[in-house]
Amino acid sequence: MNSVLFGSSAILAYIASTVAMLRSLKPTPGLRYAALAIAGLACALHALANLHAGPGLLDFSFLSALSTVIWLVVVIVLLAAPFRPVDKLGIVVFPLAAAILGLKLAVPEEAHLVRNHGWPMTAHILSSLLAYSFLNIAAIQAILLAAQDFCLRARQAGGPLVRSLPPLQTMEALLFQLIGAGFVLLTVSLVTGFLFVENLFAQHLAHKTLLSILAWGVFAVLLTGRIRAGWRGQTAIRWTLGGFAALMLAYFGSKMVLEWILDRAY
Repeated sequence: MNSVLFGSSAILAYIASTVAMLRSLKPTPGLRYAALAIAGLACALHALANLHAGPGLLDFSFLSALSTVIWLVVVIVLLAAPFRPVDKLGIVVFPLAAAILGLKLAVPEEAHLVRNHGWPMTAHILSSLLAYSFLNIAAIQAILLAAQDFCLRARQAGGPLVRSLPPLQTMEALLFQLIGAGFVLLTVSLVTGFLFVENLFAQHLAHKTLLSILAWGVFAVLLTGRIRAGWRGQTAIRWTLGGFAALMLAYFGSKMVLEWILDRAY
């Protein structure tokens, strides 16, 4: 019952913060900060809604894992907002968090509880979740960058959201900062997985492992191309979205197939 109450309150707060963020696209003093403050409240309520598995346990069923990841995305955006121009990402992130949390509350699913097996497994799980969260934000950043790049090429002003974005060079620099952080965390996730996860290439984990390695390779090529050849613009956008698609299939695609279609857990 508490999960439903906290979750419903978080959804309403996410919607209110989205509305405030949209209105802040027009020069309105203080409204941006109000939107972020409401989103902070939503984030706290979201955390309380997620805390129902019990001490020492993590629920890694499909929707619970998805809810945890989008919560981490919100946390990263809120923590980065005072230092980096990422607050406009909230226009996409906050309603997405509300939708995922609403789906979690509305669709019953069997809990898949994972006990804490010590710091190696904790490091693997945490680095995996953070890597996916940072690269999720990078994918959203790439989509906004694509819209901004299109408007510049077409010599159009674009809508209020595009006009409110930082300059293109700043957007690209932020994109590669996000990718760099996500790539380091994804590397840690893969290394700890190889070292501490048993049967990493077992039948039910092979596709997840191989797609994760593919995503790591895509981001490695992208970062190398940025450093050596100065990749930017459409090239950077395509590689970013391609790498994120592989990573999304690696974890959530495989979880959906296993849990919702094959009725298995891992």
